[in-house]
Amino acid sequence: MTQAAHAYRYLRSSVLDDLHGRLGLETSGGATPFGEVAHPHFFEGMLTAPSAAAAGLLAVADVAAARYYQPRLPASLDPVVTANGDRLRFESFSGCGGVYARLDVLESGLDGGGIGHGTTNVDINVPLRDALGRLGPAEPLRLAVGTEALEVITPDGPLVEKKVPLPDRWLRGFAETQVVAAGFDLRAELPAAEAVRFLRSLTAGGAGGARGPAGATQWVVPTGRLPRPTSRPVPGAVCLPGPQRLVALQRVLRHARALRIYGPPLTAGDTRPTSSAWEVELPGMRLTLTLSPDPARGFSGEGGVLDALASAGSEQDADLVAVLLAWEPRIDVAELAEQAGLSSQRVRAALTWLGTSGQVGYDTAEAAFFHRQLPYDAGRAESRNPRLRAARTLVAAGAVRPERDGGALVHVEDHVQRVRRAADGSLGCTCLWWAKYRGGRGPCKHVLAVGLAAESAASNDVKERAAR
Repeated sequence: MTQAAHAYRYLRSSVLDDLHGRLGLETSGGATPFGEVAHPHFFEGMLTAPSAAAAGLLAVADVAAARYYQPRLPASLDPVVTANGDRLRFESFSGCGGVYARLDVLESGLDGGGIGHGTTNVDINVPLRDALGRLGPAEPLRLAVGTEALEVITPDGPLVEKKVPLPDRWLRGFAETQVVAAGFDLRAELPAAEAVRFLRSLTAGGAGGARGPAGATQWVVPTGRLPRPTSRPVPGAVCLPGPQRLVALQRVLRHARALRIYGPPLTAGDTRPTSSAWEVELPGMRLTLTLSPDPARGFSGEGGVLDALASAGSEQDADLVAVLLAWEPRIDVAELAEQAGLSSQRVRAALTWLGTSGQVGYDTAEAAFFHRQLPYDAGRAESRNPRLRAARTLVAAGAVRPERDGGALVHVEDHVQRVRRAADGSLGCTCLWWAKYRGGRGPCKHVLAVGLAAESAASNDVKERAAR
């Protein structure tokens, strides 16, 4: 597993000052409209529901410190905070890469100074977690994200530094979750009392039998007042892959106002597990957990970004679209398409490309992309997608031989794979990857190679006609 050491550098440790009712979250290096800043300051003001906010932050930190598959003690990744001008978003990934958590503190959840723009990491340390857990339900709390008084900087540099391993698959996971979530629809909505009862029934004792610590894959069918768990998928159902991966939601249940469940559309006969998102509405906030299709399966290998990365011109489109982004809490695709002079389809592909470097996320509650920039070097998108690299190698070696039916033969070392075109225009392959996943984890390298070769041939034809 490829990984690099990532360093968080803070002026001091984040603390909860019980005496003065102040929660100070220290920030590490991050991106702002004014460029990279060592310790950006995003907000100073009151939390309108401090106890719920404390529980939500703890839930995000719980996910960052957890491994739901093959548990062991990991190095916890400090949560990412994005200030979008009207809200603060706190995000984290589990150590196993299969659970994504986000707490959206909306404008109604904040009272005081203006909210800035930018993205950075915030220090959530063990003493702070203990203090947040002790916060009383009626205690007022002032939140400061970042230090405004820069005179505390010493000649010796940052006072607190953490170095943690940052696996490549965590970075790829951020990219894949926004593609996956963009295909979700709202499937069920429960009011507070029913939401609490339902969630507790799911996470109590591994609901429905456990397969390892994360629990077995179930399906949830929206029927009547409470959704009904079932072992088989049916149209309209939502996959619950590992009920115990929702355990972080227990933190906020006493503050819950509603539960919303999101998932992709299912058709009759579709038995493959899918991802799903579970959103708890809190006072002025939303806490969302997005689960990968299987406890043993992280988001990094889902392959949802590959078609966009392989599309001709998508990198150039992404460069253009990136210039137009300004930490919007809701990206209007149609408006962005008009500004960029591109089709909505090309803009969506460009947003997917930007997601591979952490510049775009997706909010299921608002069915909209949002802008952020992850505060670490994400590197080139292609370098983190071995299938795409392998496909380009096949094309460069002349391994793709098109056939008249729209398919192709792909010569790979001492064997040949056949890529076939179905009646609906989709491509399938004879390789083991395709036989195992049937496109459920994105295209295989052979299908990608055929698409790349076709685009290259079409581009050459245009150039030849223009030269005549």
